[in-house]
Amino acid sequence: MSDRATAKLPVPGFFERQKVGQIWRVPYQQRASEAKQWAKKYQIQSANRDKNKVGLLLIDVQNTFCIPDFELFVNGAVEDNIRLCEFIYRNLNWISEIIPTLDTHKTLAIFHPIFWSNGAGENPEPNTIISLEDVKNGKWQVNPEIAFHLKGWNYDRLQNYALFYVEKLAKDGKYPLTVWPYHSMLGGIGHALVSAVEEAIFFHNIARNAPIQFEIKGDNPLTENYSVLRSEILTDRKGNKIGSKNINLIEKLLNFDAIIIAGQAKSHCVAWTIADLLTEIKIKEPKLTEKIYLLADCTSPVVVPGVIDFTLEADRAYENFARSGMNLVKSTESIATWLNICE
Repeated sequence: MSDRATAKLPVPGFFERQKVGQIWRVPYQQRASEAKQWAKKYQIQSANRDKNKVGLLLIDVQNTFCIPDFELFVNGAVEDNIRLCEFIYRNLNWISEIIPTLDTHKTLAIFHPIFWSNGAGENPEPNTIISLEDVKNGKWQVNPEIAFHLKGWNYDRLQNYALFYVEKLAKDGKYPLTVWPYHSMLGGIGHALVSAVEEAIFFHNIARNAPIQFEIKGDNPLTENYSVLRSEILTDRKGNKIGSKNINLIEKLLNFDAIIIAGQAKSHCVAWTIADLLTEIKIKEPKLTEKIYLLADCTSPVVVPGVIDFTLEADRAYENFARSGMNLVKSTESIATWLNICE
C-alpha cells in the first residue's frame, strides 16, 4: 500500500466530543479556511481524483433523533455520533462523497396524532400502535376535520385508504403503524443535522472539493418513509400512485466502489434503507453486497422504556445483512484496510 493508504489522519483540534449532544452554530468560514490548510498539510486530494469512489450514506443524523430531550431521541445516538465524526475526520482522504438523508415532516401525516381520532374526538397519544383491528372496529378512525385539507381526498376515500394502509403493512410483514410524536418538522430545529456532524461534513466538503447530496424523505402525508429508497406504500388499493421509489439514489449508491452506511435509528430508517438496497442488489447482482459496509457502532435501535423496544428486530436485521454478504465494521477501523486499497 502507498503511504496515503496506510496513513491514519488525526482528528482536528476544534472537534469537541462533549459538544456532540448539543446544538450550536457551525463557524463555516473559519472551518473552510482550516479545511484548506488541512488538505494541504496532509496532501488530501480532491474527491474527483479518487480511483476508488467511496460513498458515505448518513441516515437521519438529525437533532430530532440525536439530541437528548428531543422528540424521538435514540438512546446511544450521542455516542454513535462521536464515533461517526471521528470516523469522518480520520478517513477524510478516503470518503469521496457524503449523502445525508433528512427525515422531513409536516403536521398532517398518517403517522402523527392529528391524523387519527376516536369516537370522543380525541387524538391518539404518541407511540400508540394502530392495528388493522383498531381501524376495522372503529377504535381509531381518520380525523374527519383533516380530509378537506388533503387535495383530491374526501373523508370516505381517506378512511378507506387508511384501512387499506394498515392492512397492507400487515400483509407485507412490516411494522404496524406507529403514531409517532411530532418530529423532524420542516422548518424546525429538530429537522437540522446534528451540529457536530454538520461541521464534519462541511469540513470534508471543503477539504476534498466534494459535493454533498441531501436526500429528503418523509414529506408525503399518506405514507411512512422509513427507508430513503422507497416509501412504505407505493399505490392504493386501486393502483393509484401514492409513494415512490428513489431510483436515482439507488443507481448512485450502486455505482460507488464502496458504500458505507450509518445513522439513526438502526431498527427503522437505517435497517429499512439497507433492506431496500439489498432487494435492489439481489435483482441486479447479488455479489454487490460485498461492497456494502455497515458502521455497526454508529447506529442504535429505537427503545422507549416500558413502551417499545426494537433491539431484537434491529439485531436480527443486521445478522441477515451480514449473511447476505454485507460487511459489519467498526468506525475505529480504516477504510483502506477494509478495501485493501493499493495505489
